[in-house]
Amino acid sequence: MSDAAATILVVDDDAFTAELTGLVLESSGYTTVMAEGGIDALEKIAADPTVRIVVSDMNMPFINGLQLFAELREQGFDQPFVLLTGEDAAPLRLAHPDMDAVLTKDENLQEALPELIESLLTN
Repeated sequence: MSDAAATILVVDDDAFTAELTGLVLESSGYTTVMAEGGIDALEKIAADPTVRIVVSDMNMPFINGLQLFAELREQGFDQPFVLLTGEDAAPLRLAHPDMDAVLTKDENLQEALPELIESLLTN
């Protein structure tokens, strides 16, 4: 792992799901910070310049994952952004080619997410 100390912001309005995602990443050696939704994520990114990647849920109240991505880019945050969805990821990938990655939350996530993060950090 080339950058195991990278801080990853995990954004999800469901605390249990956020914790599971965080555990998957932490077991691969990454440091995680949790945000309870999009508004909290914006505040945490503004306060923590060490965030290297955002891993966000798609469906959240107030600010969904797509809106969070757009707002972060508008604010000049150009670090990788990974969108997690409970639905088929393919339509979102096609509709938003500027997003770094879209993954479906399924049985492969535990292996796919750390591999994706590693590839994003090494590019």
